[in-house]
Amino acid sequence: MKRLLLALFASMSLLHAQEASPTPSPSATPDVTDTAAEAAARSAALELAGAFSNDGYKIRDGFYFGTLETGKSALVEVNLFAGNEYWFCAAVNDPGRKLAITVYDEKGAPVEQQGYEDGPKTAAGVVAGTSGKYFVKVTLAEGAKSSFCLIYCYK
Repeated sequence: MKRLLLALFASMSLLHAQEASPTPSPSATPDVTDTAAEAAARSAALELAGAFSNDGYKIRDGFYFGTLETGKSALVEVNLFAGNEYWFCAAVNDPGRKLAITVYDEKGAPVEQQGYEDGPKTAAGVVAGTSGKYFVKVTLAEGAKSSFCLIYCYK
């Protein structure tokens, strides 16, 4: 009887978890419905991240898409590990012209970072002081509404 109740409870919990599944976070895998703009942004971000891989950084498998308007931002939550070095690379499509990246710790304080800008491509390098949640803010600084892609590397 105890096993039957336990099995019933487990199946009810699983059913409830399937019904109440959260909305997925930004794409962590390629989607066959990627638009040409998203594919171009991802290609440009990968090109930038590839430069860091020449310095021993590994490119993380996931990527994040979004659409930004001038002066608007997207916030992406990431988990970083203490002592690791990270480069967050983003690219925007035309008519977007310039992105800005700012990294924040879990308390919302900006993290000291190095920067790289090359028109519609930008990168921010940080060293995680502690393990935990960090937030990456991507802002369209110049240009009109456009698609962007964010990728990051670590070592």
